[in-house]
Amino acid sequence: MGVDFDSDLGKLQRLMAESIAGTTRRSAILNELQIEPGDTIIDVGCGAGHLLTHLAKAVGSNGKVYGLDPSKSQIDQANLRCMEFENVELIERNADNSQLQNDCCHSATSTQALEYIPDVDLALDEITRILKPGGAFVNVSILWEHFKFYGVDQKLNEKIHDSFKAHCSHQMLPMELPGKLERLGFKNVKGKSLAFVITRRDRNSPARYTEDVMANFALTQGVSKEEVSDWKSQLEKAEQEGRFGFTSFPVMTSGYLG
Repeated sequence: MGVDFDSDLGKLQRLMAESIAGTTRRSAILNELQIEPGDTIIDVGCGAGHLLTHLAKAVGSNGKVYGLDPSKSQIDQANLRCMEFENVELIERNADNSQLQNDCCHSATSTQALEYIPDVDLALDEITRILKPGGAFVNVSILWEHFKFYGVDQKLNEKIHDSFKAHCSHQMLPMELPGKLERLGFKNVKGKSLAFVITRRDRNSPARYTEDVMANFALTQGVSKEEVSDWKSQLEKAEQEGRFGFTSFPVMTSGYLG
């Protein structure tokens, strides 16, 4: 069982994408892709399309941007966000079946999507198939074992975090991805940490939205409402007392095909 991006959790994911953490990782991706006007690019697991508008501007009117996502609600949101861009095409399909032509993209990117795909190798095969020789692939995924809230009773905190492990298929994908890409023929594969620490739960903080996502998910995993409420109350109290913390460890992995 994973996060349902067609539900309210999808709305929270979009709020997280609009936070400072989302802005920072989009900037890192754009810098790494080295986009040229006229390029064709695909965003695999494009979500609500936050990155698509930046890609559309970068490739220009002679370029093309594909946004691929299996979630109808996310695609609907991306449609609204990208209405003014004629060079964006949205595809409501799974990552392993884009139905695009071979060698059609100059580059591909994906942000916190691949770790949710049970057979991630099929998705990587598809990305490799549609990339041109020399094409770049840039992925951002989280090292979930280093993703944690602080300031709560340890036993209760561990229970909430342990329940959240079921939300995705690959807890430590950045550790596995370099080898997978190299076996597919990618060269110059490298990783870059985008880790951050947050000590506030304000409205621009991804910690606030992540807290809600985890709390909602814990309820689906059998954690009681009382325990979830207690956990959230303890986080709020920890913030008030200046001992709250939230750490996340996204990793940007990049490589070039052939």
